Amino acid sequence: MRKGHSNIIGIVLSDNIDYIISDPVASTFMKGATEVLREHKKHTLLYSGDSENIGDIADFVDGFICYGAPINQALVSELANQLKPVVTVDFDIENIPSINVDNETACFEIAKSTLKESDQVAILGLRLIDSKSTCRIYDSPLLDFEHSISHRRLDGYIAAAKTVGISIEGDQIWTIAKNTSKYASQAANEALTSIPRPDVILCMSDLIALEVLKLAKDKGIKVPEELRITGFDGIDEALRTRPSLTTICQANAEKGKAAAETLLLGLTTSRLVSYEMKIGEST
Repeated sequence: MRKGHSNIIGIVLSDNIDYIISDPVASTFMKGATEVLREHKKHTLLYSGDSENIGDIADFVDGFICYGAPINQALVSELANQLKPVVTVDFDIENIPSINVDNETACFEIAKSTLKESDQVAILGLRLIDSKSTCRIYDSPLLDFEHSISHRRLDGYIAAAKTVGISIEGDQIWTIAKNTSKYASQAANEALTSIPRPDVILCMSDLIALEVLKLAKDKGIKVPEELRITGFDGIDEALRTRPSLTTICQANAEKGKAAAETLLLGLTTSRLVSYEMKIGEST
């Protein structure tokens, strides 16, 4: 109280803390962020995105890094009205600096490089609609359309499909509640048993794509001869697996460093972090 600061930075997660431990993308982001914070003698407090309100910790931290849109949408409006500095990552809040990848362009490029005229296409997405289960989106209203990176990725896929004359309907798009193999396996199985079966499955994460690849092998579906698969993230497992995965490699550690630097330096401008498309054996 005497100094007016605590040297503690709150990192608000999109989901519960179990997520940060199990998700390789999130853990790499955390390594980048905490490296910078540690260099500046700052401590880190992790806060679950499914918590009731941000007021629980607002008095104890010097600022917030918000990694992904919190499941509890009420936290977004609380963060927007914070007097403490806030930086968002992988989503946007008006008038608050953000660190992002150009998700729409990245997904357009990877889909454009994969799709052929007359392909049957399935998209396996993340939290596209307000559902706690894995299901097709059909004509359900999209969740948080303006801010969600999942919708930017969906826009990129659909735009690329249009360039080769393919129309993708709601029954060809699945929403997956959490980025884990447990939740992805149902969507992967439904897509692979659809009639007609897809020629291409565009996945919004490598973890989802790896589940599709595993089930395809189990069902005797040849990749890429009978099925092409793309991912997103560039996790190590995706690049090591055989066939190797075609994916978008994010600089996740760089995103973490950029978020911490933006907060500590009091920067007010948003930043796009680079990505790289890796063409693997899966396409």
